[in-house]
Parts: sequence; structure tokens; C-alpha cells
Amino acid sequence: MVENHACCETTPKSFWKNKLFIIACVSVILVVASYLIPVLVSFRIAFLDYWKKIWWAVLLGLLLGGVIEHYVPREYVSKILSRKRPSTIFNAVFLGFLMSACSHGILALSIQLHKKGASNPAVVSFLLASPWANLAVTVMLISLFGLKGLFIVLAAMLVALNTGFIFMFFEKKGLIEKNANVVDVAQDFSILRDFKSRASAYKFGLVTFVSDLKGIVRGSMALADMVLWWIILGIMLASLAGAYIPVHFFHKYMGPSFLGMLVTLALATVIEVCSEGSSPLAFEIYRQTRSLGNSFVFLMAGVVTDYTEIGLLWTNVGRRVALWMPVVSVPQVLAIGYIMNKFLGW
Repeated sequence: MVENHACCETTPKSFWKNKLFIIACVSVILVVASYLIPVLVSFRIAFLDYWKKIWWAVLLGLLLGGVIEHYVPREYVSKILSRKRPSTIFNAVFLGFLMSACSHGILALSIQLHKKGASNPAVVSFLLASPWANLAVTVMLISLFGLKGLFIVLAAMLVALNTGFIFMFFEKKGLIEKNANVVDVAQDFSILRDFKSRASAYKFGLVTFVSDLKGIVRGSMALADMVLWWIILGIMLASLAGAYIPVHFFHKYMGPSFLGMLVTLALATVIEVCSEGSSPLAFEIYRQTRSLGNSFVFLMAGVVTDYTEIGLLWTNVGRRVALWMPVVSVPQVLAIGYIMNKFLGW
């Protein structure tokens, strides 16, 4: 059942050159300095409030990523999420729907799936679908928006599907990178049969438990080194925006117009925190402006234009994948937002 790969091993380097260490130190310095510099108090309050909202999602994402790294063979992921078939994109969106983690938590899982052999179109579809179309957020959106919450969820899944199919075309034409972690899987390979074989050979005991625990921790730590510094950077920038941009600005400039959607898109790019935290703010936008489309744009912008997601794709998946994601998805989001404002403004 255990899966280990050399790709998960990292070359030791001086800790002061580590990006995670540098970003963490900067954030700590700013928080500590806020007790001496009054102008930074608002930043500290927003920064700590953001962490209170998302720490569990980040931890859950890293933990699940470590479990995937240690237990799930590449063949399984390649079998489900790497084939050049429409079913691959549907599988990715469906898996995203089952995941109850917000956008920051899902980052770790997306990169882990990439490491395990999921195709780049599948990774992008999974990343787009999970934060706003997962089970937990579906319930939250319906509780806030009523039946209109279903339109937001279905629209998010539509964007994820469309983008995945377009990326499959791009991959076929060589316009985006291919995932080098994909492994060849025989046509007759059965995940169920292989799982039964591994399960029957698995030996329970204290030694095995300790070994598995160490493997999960190693996988989680390696993943944290890849993604956590981006998350901290994103929260720092979001805290600055949330602390120093007046609230009335949102209500004044985010009305049900195309310009209002563009302003919403720009602001959501820097203030998005997590799906659970952003959902109430999206509802407040709707309550104040009656612009369901703007609320949808606000929610989706946290994924399709967020610097954290794009940065992670750039450094871990591929630069062309990172650049194409907003180019392909943003027009869809704006178009759907416009339709919502025009026909669902009741």
C-alpha cells in the first residue's frame, strides 16, 4: 500500500535561503511590529483573522496530500486523471466536488495530484471546481442565496469543465506543458484488483504504523515547502487589501454593470481568502447590489485570477499552464456573470 518516490526527496539547503522561511519571517516581523507601529494594527487584525478562518483547510490539504503521497500509487492517478478522454475532465470535476476543502487547502491537493501523474488539464479542472463546487460550500451557498446558490455551483462546474476540455486541446497542440510525472498504465490495469492485492499483503502492527506516520509527515512537509510560502504571501497581500481598502468602496463600485464586474474581479484577485470566508462577503455584495453575477465573479476570481494559484501553477505545473488559465477562464466567468445579472437579478 505504501508508495515512495525519489521525486519527493528534497536536496538540503540553508534554511535562510528557503522561501517558506523568508516569507514566514516577514509575516512575523510585520505582526510583531504592529504592536509598536499603530498603522500596522489593522494589518495584524486582518492577517490573524484570515489564519483563524483557513488554518484548518491548509492543514487538512497538507495532511491529505501527505496521505496521497504515501499511500496512493501513481498508476491509480494516471489511470483516472491522465488519459486523453473527456471522462478524465469529468472525473477531475467530480473529485473536486467531493473535496470539502477551500481554495487554499485544495492547492496542496492539486499539486500532489500533479506529482502523482494527473494530467495538467485534469489538475486545472480540479483546482477550478473544488473551492466553489464542493459539498460543504454548496450547502453554505444554498443557505445564503437559496436556490440561486445552485446556479453559482453549477456555473463553477461549467467553467471547470470547459476550461479542462480547452486545456486538453491545448495539450494536444503542444500549447501547454505535459506532466512528466504521468506513467504508462496497461489497458487492462484494474485499480480494484491492484488495491486488493496490496491490501492482502499489508502487515498491520506498531512498526508499520510508525513507518506510515513518518511517510505521511515527510510527504506533508515536502508539500508544505512547495505551497505554504505562496499561501502566506497571498494572505499577507489579502490582509493589506482588506485592512486598508474602505468597505464602502465595494458597495459603491461593484454594481450590476460590466464595469462593476471588472472592479469586482480586480478586487477579488487580492482579497480572496477561502471559500468559506468569501461566501458571506459574496452574499453581502448581492444583498447590497442585487448583483448575483458580481457575487459569482467575486467567488470565481479567487481561483481564476488569484496570484497564489497562478504562482503555484507557474512554479510547479508549467508557466504556459499558469498563463493560459486566466486567459481561458476569466472570459467565461465574466460572460456567466453578465448572464446572471441580466436574468437572475431577482
